Amino acid sequence: MGLVFEAIATEGLAHVAYLIGDSSSGTAALIDPAVDVDRYLALAQSRRVAITHIFETHVPSDMVSGSRELQSHLPNAKICLSWEGVSDYKFPHLPVHDGDRFTFGELVITARHTPGPTPEHMAYLLSEKRNPHSPWGICSGDSLLLQSAGRVDLLGSEQAPLLAAKLYQTIQDFYLPLPDGILIYPGHSQGSPCGLEIGHRPVTTLGYERLHNPYLQPQEKDDFCNFAQAAAPPLPPYFEKMHRVNAEGPAVLGHAPELHPLSASAFHHAVEEEGTILIDTRDMFAFGAGHIAGALNLNAAPVMSLWGGWFIDPDKRILLIVDEHEKDNVVRYLWRTGFTNFAGYLEGGMSAWSSAGYPLQQIPQRSVQQLREAGNNLQLVDVRSTAEYDQGYIPGAIHIPLARLLEQISKLNPERATAVYCGGGYRASLATSLLRQHGFKNINNIPGSWKAWREAGFPVAGVAHDTVCIPSVRIPKIVLRPPAATPLAAKIAL
Repeated sequence: MGLVFEAIATEGLAHVAYLIGDSSSGTAALIDPAVDVDRYLALAQSRRVAITHIFETHVPSDMVSGSRELQSHLPNAKICLSWEGVSDYKFPHLPVHDGDRFTFGELVITARHTPGPTPEHMAYLLSEKRNPHSPWGICSGDSLLLQSAGRVDLLGSEQAPLLAAKLYQTIQDFYLPLPDGILIYPGHSQGSPCGLEIGHRPVTTLGYERLHNPYLQPQEKDDFCNFAQAAAPPLPPYFEKMHRVNAEGPAVLGHAPELHPLSASAFHHAVEEEGTILIDTRDMFAFGAGHIAGALNLNAAPVMSLWGGWFIDPDKRILLIVDEHEKDNVVRYLWRTGFTNFAGYLEGGMSAWSSAGYPLQQIPQRSVQQLREAGNNLQLVDVRSTAEYDQGYIPGAIHIPLARLLEQISKLNPERATAVYCGGGYRASLATSLLRQHGFKNINNIPGSWKAWREAGFPVAGVAHDTVCIPSVRIPKIVLRPPAATPLAAKIAL
């Protein structure tokens, strides 16, 4: 067998798709594609395999599924979707049941129902045709992540208790009996909002997770369910709509969304129209030096996919300030989380805007030295995550994670001079643009932010905790234990 195995990361969303096949037969499967499918097509071509099957582990909530988009380029490929549990899929596909096997040359992929993150969730065991009952790997989707597992509130808080109980049974009945050496290929990596504090490595083993994953530790079912329901980062507001779109079947475009240039005068007119939102994708320094009033600063980087989902109104048409060489990337990043309604971009950039005589706003950029000199004269806001904050913070800072900024904005005084910091400055600049939109006139960004403060050797407050505390729930103590003494530890009954 000429094994083809490629993990394809979607940066910014910390999502991973997998191209798996056999070059000897020239066939392969793609698991959990994102919507920008050109990269998968190019990779399959370079590995000399044809994608004949497209699998989804579950209905995704964090991104637009690429299954239908990919099939539009590969009309003979089958979309294979779970028909276990309560499946929400409403578009044509090949139903997949627990235990179904698919053969690609000498490679066998076996579907296993692993409910928990969602009712229909599937994981896919990987084995050789000559040893189909001895899998060497598993694409686990959200059901098992590196030192974590998928959140159970994707379908709302009402269903979370039931899904937590299902996740408990999935771990007890399916994952724990697996042999220690089996390789786990998760659907998400560190930084994804789909699980609590996911580890940073791209692959793990069941043996490692048995020792280090809090979800796999010995505990009563009720304790597990309480932990699983509390152990999740803030739920992005776009997740609910994204789940619905992916279940019904995302619209097939056949290509990336189109973005048309607008002259300065046309752009100025569009900015004044109802139903548009202005996104400035330049870096924090360019944005701070001069931007159009009301602009949201989402720098052209992969993570804008996620933060766009948090803060862009999906019902509005998007106007972009973007460098010519970044246009295609920015459209790709926003398309990944469902934004396709682009009103246009400013041709000639901010130089054209300024030359036309239109006004600018500024947001000062303060160094960490200036921040320290200002002392208590500034209202200092820390917009990092709770996990980051727990590792230390600048003395006197008010902690509001960026994801919670607008809902907790009442904690801040808009009349005070305010400075914002994060890990390096990206989130802080986005936060300053949000605060400016909400009436904070004297607002300052801190480039370098926490990293620069630490490098400068300035005082910090707070200490790292030995145990991560989730509201009224603590991560279970990690206990060393041998694998279960069961026949399944050596052989998996498929």
